[in-house]
Amino acid sequence: MRVFVAGGTGVLGRRLVPLLVARGHRVIATTTSAGKVGLLAELGAEGVVMDGLDAASVGEAVAMARPDVIVHQMTALSVAHAGRPNPRRPERFFTATNRLRSEGIDNLLAAAEAAGVPHVVAQSHASMNGARTGGWVKTEDDPLAVLEGTKAINHLEDVVVRAGGAVLRYGGFYGPGAHDDQIELVRKRLIPIIGGGTGYVSWVHVDDAANATVLAVEQKAGGVFNIVDDEPAPVREWLPHLAACAGAKPPRRVPAWLARLVAGEMAVDAMTRGRGFSNAKAKRELGWEPRHPSWRQGFRDELG
Repeated sequence: MRVFVAGGTGVLGRRLVPLLVARGHRVIATTTSAGKVGLLAELGAEGVVMDGLDAASVGEAVAMARPDVIVHQMTALSVAHAGRPNPRRPERFFTATNRLRSEGIDNLLAAAEAAGVPHVVAQSHASMNGARTGGWVKTEDDPLAVLEGTKAINHLEDVVVRAGGAVLRYGGFYGPGAHDDQIELVRKRLIPIIGGGTGYVSWVHVDDAANATVLAVEQKAGGVFNIVDDEPAPVREWLPHLAACAGAKPPRRVPAWLARLVAGEMAVDAMTRGRGFSNAKAKRELGWEPRHPSWRQGFRDELG
């Protein structure tokens, strides 16, 4: 197939593009920087400079590519795009990504309709953002928590599913290029366990996420899928393990009231009330099996 990857130089795009090429697909991948077109060529793709927030730019790129499927992987979560994250002002860090998940997907779907592209696969998110009621592990039928960015994610999921496409809710990424900043903070003991560390998180190795994306593309899948590993776990379990794998001292413990003053409500909520996700539907309907079924071994493999 001719596969148009919007956002080919991001953390996932860099793992996805060569995988698609190895499967025999012709890949046209986008970047916002002309300086990264060469990187896309090295990955095996035809590189195109595109601004996902510019409808004309998107329409022209899609029309020229004439793809069979569009894969939306556009985010702006790097320091270069969003600055350093401030947990007390999360809206600042997520502003551009929220626009890409709303305006950006609208531009891609409009371009797909104009060019007759029959299938779209889009990135969503499922790490600790399940609804804060009921059990600690959520399925695709459960709502998401009302957090910064939820409105944009809900919009993306609604319009893609209505268009017959697939939404892939990726867990928290780790693996090549995916968690370097986080590891640095863990080694500096700047990520503490807040309160009892009872909040759950779902992880996924970036290569497993890329493999799931290939399956959704090739199967012309439709609907919402949680792309997470087999073991959603509370912060009090995975954070000390990550620190040990990184050769760091155990994380500090901070009471919730103090963390709320220093880091804000979002950090406290995530670490004490976060909900993880089940991957049963992706396994059942896509035939996906993560090669890294648990973060326990996955962290060791990446950092050992």
